[in-house]
Amino acid sequence: MSVHIDFETPADVQEKVYELVKKIGKEGSGRFKKGMNEVIKVCERGAAKLVVMAENVNPGEMMMPIPLICKERGIPYIYVADQGYLGEAAGLPEGRPTSAIAVTELEGSAEDFDSIVASANTLASN
Repeated sequence: MSVHIDFETPADVQEKVYELVKKIGKEGSGRFKKGMNEVIKVCERGAAKLVVMAENVNPGEMMMPIPLICKERGIPYIYVADQGYLGEAAGLPEGRPTSAIAVTELEGSAEDFDSIVASANTLASN
């Protein structure tokens, strides 16, 4: 497990996260910021509603500030296995990975979002 990972996310929850990101990114049912630097900025401003981070970021130390900022600001965060698949789900060009995504606005999909946030909070508290 990399240094930036606080907990392991089950595969079924990861699939829900990918589906939510697809709805927001490809179908336009919300807005998000992508990439480590943008996610850090949004989190520091307190504008993020949920942060999704990839586990396979190299070097993992680059991602260490994000969970710390999220804990400090009370922003739920969760991990997914692959940054390539996260980038694809977000609607980025093929072969373009992203290390992290911060959901800033959500239109619809409230049940899915609430379910993921509940899972993130449960996993983070263990």
